[in-house]
Amino acid sequence: MFKVQEIREIIKLVDASTIDEFVYEADGAKVKLKKNGVVTEVVSPKKEAVAAPVVQQTPAAPAPAAAPAPVKEEAPAAPVSADADLHKITSPMVGTFYQAPSPDSPAYVKVGDKVGEESIVCIVEAMKLFNEIEAEITGEIVEILVKDGQLVEYGQPLFLVKPE
Repeated sequence: MFKVQEIREIIKLVDASTIDEFVYEADGAKVKLKKNGVVTEVVSPKKEAVAAPVVQQTPAAPAPAAAPAPVKEEAPAAPVSADADLHKITSPMVGTFYQAPSPDSPAYVKVGDKVGEESIVCIVEAMKLFNEIEAEITGEIVEILVKDGQLVEYGQPLFLVKPE
C-alpha cells in the first residue's frame, strides 16, 4: 500500500508536468492520476479505494507555460528516426531529469562530450531518491533530448550517443 506522503509527491510531480494522466502499480496497489479529469484514485488488493479530487487545480496556469515543452520534444523526434546508427540512452523510470548533481554544479555531460560505459550522464529523481544514470555505452553525446527539471517517462530517450 502506498503511503500518503508518497501519493502527495506523485501528485506534485504530475501537477508540475505536462502529462495529463499517470498510472503506477506496485505490489498489487495501483495509483491513477488524471490532471484534467479531477480524479485521484488509489486501489489496492485489500478492497481499499480512495477517490479524492485534486485540490490544487489553480496551478493550471503553470501547465500552459509548460505546454510549449511537448512541441519542442516532438521536433527532435525526426532526427532520432533519421539517424538509426545513434544509440539512445533512455530513462529507466518515471521521474524528474537533472543534468547536474546540484543547481550550482556543471552538467554531467554536454553535446560533444565523450562518455564511457560507466560515465554518469544525468540524475533522475523519483520520490526523493536521486538515481544516477550511466551511459552504458562508449561514444560521443550528439544530442540532449530533454530539458533540466523536466518530468520524464519510463523508456523515454534522454540522450543520443554516437557509438565508437
